[in-house]
Formats: sequence, structure tokens, C-alpha cells
Amino acid sequence: MSSSTPERVPVSAPPGVRPAVTPGLLLAAGVSLAAWLGERLLVAWVGRAVLEAIVLAIVIGTVVRAVAVRSPARIEPGAAVASGLLLEISIVLLGAGSDLRALAAAGPEILVGVVCIVTLTLVFGTMLGRALGLPHAHAVLVAVGNAICGNSAIAAAAPVVGARRDEVASAIAFTAVLGVCVILGLPLLIPVLGLTDHQYGVVAGLTIYAVPQVIAAAFPVSLLAGQTATLVKLMRVLLLGPVVLVLSLMEHRAARVRWWRVVPWYIVGFACASTLRTTGLIPASAGDSVREVARLLTVMAMAGLGLAVDVASVRRVGAKVAATVLLSLGMMLGLSLTLVRVLRLP
Repeated sequence: MSSSTPERVPVSAPPGVRPAVTPGLLLAAGVSLAAWLGERLLVAWVGRAVLEAIVLAIVIGTVVRAVAVRSPARIEPGAAVASGLLLEISIVLLGAGSDLRALAAAGPEILVGVVCIVTLTLVFGTMLGRALGLPHAHAVLVAVGNAICGNSAIAAAAPVVGARRDEVASAIAFTAVLGVCVILGLPLLIPVLGLTDHQYGVVAGLTIYAVPQVIAAAFPVSLLAGQTATLVKLMRVLLLGPVVLVLSLMEHRAARVRWWRVVPWYIVGFACASTLRTTGLIPASAGDSVREVARLLTVMAMAGLGLAVDVASVRRVGAKVAATVLLSLGMMLGLSLTLVRVLRLP
């Protein structure tokens, strides 16, 4: 197989014709509606949303793709818009409801802890992958995806380290499926380890791969957990630029880096919106309304994310990649739990 710079494989379409997004968007809308109805039914049956719409949308979307979608290529463009653009817009809107004074109140210790954990995961994750027999580029991709932000980090790092298409695909495939498992399983640690909502938010933000997965795992617990997890996660995402720069210098491929793609636009948007909220230009009452709109968009984005999960692809992912990802995840979880205990976070 060619070792040329990997790119995302586009959905087949005639030259000059963009793939239709309507089928995937309509299906994502239907899945999100089913998720909302499921949440309300749970509230009616057991008195509370054991699984909120954000999580149900991922689960329902994954099941629908696995058992009901005969032509995944037909829904992929729309699902990508839902899990991509709609999610990015929702993240910007979340910024309008996030007061950065809460982050400042957490102190610089959190930021230092994030930098240390990301660095350790990158270094030891790469070493672990190499020890398990992965090629250098493949090991780096898995380590970067674990340490920073899953698929986005893998896509950004792939051209820098010269990864092949199959290496990119396997790293992304397992991250997507395992991410859903983490979303469902991580909240179970709250009663077992006696975590407060603030502590859980820090652990979720430090452990879970992608921003949408963090949102799905944290906001159903509480608003505090969701806001804390999002802020901590965004600290990790903001490290993507420096990490790609360091990798490019190490790999001597700086010319391949498209610098304007290193920091996603929605991170800049989140920062601007949260600054406006912190300075009072966006009042608290408006922030609450914007957060609700963001939640509606997020549920539809989670539906798109679920529709993008190819469960069968897990069978094609080698045991070496699976072991590397799982062990790296365990390391990050252990380090994040240690951090909240050492800092004695409330």
C-alpha cells in the first residue's frame, strides 16, 4: 500500500458533484427525536433520565447503522455534517454559557496537570505501541489520539508523521467504538470511587478522547460536571497545535503542516463566546437559553456520531492497536484520578 499522505476518503460521487447530505441529516434528526422520546419515557418510568438523550442518540444511531442501514455511503455525508458542523456550532454556543472565572478559580494546578498527563500519555503511549509491535507512525497516531482529542488529533498528526491510510483508519475506527463504551461506562465510577461532580468532570475531561464524547459522558451527570469536563477537555485540545509543531520538527516534515487547520475554528469560537460571557457582554439569562439550544444541536450531533460508528470495523482492527489503546486509556484514567486526589479537588 502506498505510504503517501493520508486523507479522509470521500464518499463516492461524480466529479464536481457534492454528495447529498439530506438522507443522513434526516436520519440523524429521526434518531435524535427517538432519543428525546426515550429520555422522556425513562423519566416517566423510573422518575429520572437514567440515560439522557445525548447518550441515547449515540446508542440508537450505532444500532440503526448496524442493523437497518443497507447503504452506509448514502448517509455518511449527512451524518458527517451532523456530527461535525452541528457539533462545532453547539460547542461555540456552549462557550456563551461558560464563565471562564470558574476555570480561573480551579487554579493553575489543573493546567499544569493537563500538560503533564498529555505529555506522559504521548511519550509512554508511543513507547507502548512500539513495544507491542506497531510501526512508529502508527504508534504515534494512537498516542496522539488518546492524549489529545481522538479523530481530530489523528487526522492532524497523520500527514506530519507520514502515516498510511490503513494506519489512520484503524486508529480512528477503534477510537470511535471504544469512545462509545467509555461514555457509557465512565459515569459508573462516580459511586464506586466516591467522586464529586467537579472531580468527575476533571477525570472525564482528561480521559475521554473526543469533545462530543466528553459532552455525552459529563453533561448527563450534572451541569457542573459537564462544564468542568468541557473546559478541561478544551485545555487538551488547545495542546494540539504545540504537539503537531513538535512532531513536525521531530519528523522534519514542517512543510506538510497546514497551520490554519491545527487549531479548529470552534475552539476559537468557544474562547470568544466564553470571553463575552465572562465579561458580562452575554448576560447569564441569555447564556442559559443558548445552552439549551446547544443541547438540542448536541443531541443531533450525537446521532450523527452514532451513525458513523462502523461496529464491523472493530474486527479489522488488530489486537496490537486494541491493546495499545486500552492500556493508554487505563494509564490516563489512573493519572487523572491521581491528579484529583493530589490536588484535593472539591
